[in-house]
Amino acid sequence: MIDQELIRRINELAKKKKTVGLTEEERAEQARLYKVYLAAIRGQVKQQLDRIQYVDNRKPLN
Repeated sequence: MIDQELIRRINELAKKKKTVGLTEEERAEQARLYKVYLAAIRGQVKQQLDRIQYVDNRKPLN
């Protein structure tokens, strides 16, 4: 699940990576957090796609 704490920590690590760099432990944490974030996004997209229904309102040609 995506919460504000997850986003805050991802952003914190991204900023640190750009400025001073990350330790091995922080790189592992960042990779884990990205996986959690991406899994949540994929789940949300899948839920949206599962709710889509195709409706054909065209009249027959005959």
